[in-house]
Amino acid sequence: MSAREITPASGPVRGTIRPPGSRSITNRALVVAALADGESVLEAVGLSDDTHVCAGALRTIGIAVQVDEAGRRMRVSGCGGRVPAGPAEIDTGESGTATRFITALVAAGCGRYRIDVAPRMRERPIQDLLDGLAALGVRAGSETGTGCPPVVIETSGLAAGTVRLSGAVSSQYLSGLLMAAPTAAGPVTIKVTGEVVSKPFIDMTVAVMQAFGVEVARDGYARFAVPAPAFYRARTWAVEPDAASASYFLAAAAATGGRVTIDGLTRASVQGAARFPDVLREMGCDLEWTDAGVTVTGPERLSGIRIDMNAMPDMVLTLAPLALLARGRTVIENVANLRVKESDRLAALATELRRLGAKVEEHPDGLSIVPPKAIQPARIATYNDHRMAMGMAIVGLAAPGIRIADPQCVAKTYPEFFEDLQRLVRCEPRP
Repeated sequence: MSAREITPASGPVRGTIRPPGSRSITNRALVVAALADGESVLEAVGLSDDTHVCAGALRTIGIAVQVDEAGRRMRVSGCGGRVPAGPAEIDTGESGTATRFITALVAAGCGRYRIDVAPRMRERPIQDLLDGLAALGVRAGSETGTGCPPVVIETSGLAAGTVRLSGAVSSQYLSGLLMAAPTAAGPVTIKVTGEVVSKPFIDMTVAVMQAFGVEVARDGYARFAVPAPAFYRARTWAVEPDAASASYFLAAAAATGGRVTIDGLTRASVQGAARFPDVLREMGCDLEWTDAGVTVTGPERLSGIRIDMNAMPDMVLTLAPLALLARGRTVIENVANLRVKESDRLAALATELRRLGAKVEEHPDGLSIVPPKAIQPARIATYNDHRMAMGMAIVGLAAPGIRIADPQCVAKTYPEFFEDLQRLVRCEPRP
């Protein structure tokens, strides 16, 4: 397995960068545009393994998606709410987002659809979504009976009705149902039981639906009423920069006492990860928001914090490495769902942070991290998890001898990450 050694920054990292478009927004826009009533043009999209998988799945069922790599643009020929009929065999690889969204999308079609996945995805649950689809008249089942993919959908479309759906495992189940619901034969009400994880992703889904012409009535995160049958309107729409990707560059400023600006990421963002700069402020960074972007200036030394990260659990993989550089203990809470992501992220983080010399207590829903006196050189395992690779790379800017195993795994969401990080550190513009 290859490894990439991170060259420590020669001083504080300073510069401005605009990351690619949000992968999460891009995949939602792809699904909604696929259901719309004409050709949509998605601009400034995030091009990655995840978004290519989603586009490929749409093509497999007969929805045309054209990708302009150089222009970071996608053209989607919508089906006007009439999903092409099965049978169809669909491969969504390692993409949890595409797997959940495409499962809900094809349930709005007619016939038999089978969604298969990569080995790790066969361990990630989807039963709550299948149960939700069953409440709308769809035969939806886990092929192996484990509640995980592969999934078989047999459908004649979504019926009107009320769905009771757990929000405790993944917000993607609710997002998938919401986006497909306007195709139903009549109004759909979704009542969410229990605590909802990753709430900002639900807000993102509702915002994308609204941008394409469908309004969702809601009572917080407990009840959602979707009009149906209703139709998305095709349009040209620009995707905002990816806030999760931006977090690593802002972390570079925090780790080195530098100053980094993210162009195009503002307080108006619909992404939960856009609140990560506020976490950095709690650790001692200075923060400046403008209508053009956000700037983080790192302190002489970060401070450890106690924080609930339920609203942006993926950002734990940016925060936890920074805890190695902080003064005092950092305690991260309420992120149990990280155990069913690309890896068991809590266990993986605990293992790799210890490798670097930290004292780590692993809890069912979080971590307690005491930084070492000196970070130990190490080869960091990434567990085929893009966020492990990107988050741990930031440690290497502040300490020598950090090697990231299997660096190619960043292609899932950000293929150009290491090159962009290097350009930022060297104050070089993106070509």
